[in-house]
Amino acid sequence: MIRSELIDALLTETPGLTKPDGERAVTAFFGTIVERLAAGGRVELRGFGAFSVRDRSPRTGRNPRTGEAVDVKAKRAVHFKPGKVLRERVDQ
Repeated sequence: MIRSELIDALLTETPGLTKPDGERAVTAFFGTIVERLAAGGRVELRGFGAFSVRDRSPRTGRNPRTGEAVDVKAKRAVHFKPGKVLRERVDQ
């Protein structure tokens, strides 16, 4: 599912909502999640899952083409842990 399909599904479920309102709602929803994660916070959606940020330490990697060692800088990565309801639903 892509963003426009998500907006269409939202509009189908909420008949009184206009397309621009649906786009604003989806943009605000994802924007809020991104802002919280960028600040180092955690976002938990009951029944769906939790998004958090994890620190990755610097390491030495390899260029797959040449085999040459490459230094990879430390970075922060988004981690998603699915909730129980989501895991059970996908597992069916």
